[in-house]
Amino acid sequence: MTPNDLLNKFSQQFITVIGPGLESLNADVRQQIRAAAQSAFEKMDFVSREEFDAQKAVLLRSRQKLEELEKQVAELEAIVNSRINNKE
Repeated sequence: MTPNDLLNKFSQQFITVIGPGLESLNADVRQQIRAAAQSAFEKMDFVSREEFDAQKAVLLRSRQKLEELEKQVAELEAIVNSRINNKE
């Protein structure tokens, strides 16, 4: 969903909540309401679903790589510890 889609959906829901009285408002007032809502949304740190999903995939790959590296470190520690114990 694009920011414009989100704004349109918000505007439609706002009109639905306010009711029939809002329908009588002229286009200028509607544009001012839309501009105020857009300004409020821009101040918030929203991300698109696509960006969220991409970051989620990056996080998943990073987590998998971390688990692989932790396993390798544990194996190497076991090798080092066994060699130290064999010398003693």
